[in-house]
Amino acid sequence: MYEDAKPQIEKVCLESTSTDPVRIAKHLMALPEVPVNGPVHHLADGAALLAAIRNAGAQIDLAACLDQLFERGSKMPGAICGQWGVCGSAASVGAALSVWHGTGPMSDDAYYADNLELTSRILSREAQLGGPRCCKRNAFTALLEATDFVRDRYGVPIATEKPACGYFELNGSCTRERCPYYPAARH
Repeated sequence: MYEDAKPQIEKVCLESTSTDPVRIAKHLMALPEVPVNGPVHHLADGAALLAAIRNAGAQIDLAACLDQLFERGSKMPGAICGQWGVCGSAASVGAALSVWHGTGPMSDDAYYADNLELTSRILSREAQLGGPRCCKRNAFTALLEATDFVRDRYGVPIATEKPACGYFELNGSCTRERCPYYPAARH
């Protein structure tokens, strides 16, 4: 599953000029290799963030960062939200931040803490939204949180607007009005 999607995700991200990670993610979500739900979001969501950061002018070797992100993301199995208590989208976005800053398990700097802080913010917000799993809802939530974090913490001028989901009819477990991205629930 990852191998089919990886080249297409990489191509979209490398060719993108948008500084809006949700817009990039929506482009990725439209790819036939990206199902409504599934672990491909462990690659796509962080990739969208990295592309937006690069497009906003941050010094980043996007191709190298995507390779590292794909290596990390491909190790996460599907359904970790319900089975491990860690959303793959949150982990993907946290991994993207880690890749960007070159942090690892032995890092002893502010970036190490930042990776954990961002991921915890995303997970907290996703917990408020509840289940069942929805990779689109969690992707939007992770990228909205990451947009604010990256802009406020690092001064990188990425921005996005609250998205409307176009996948609710394809997701049999959609929570509809309970979801902040369901078109009829948007305020």
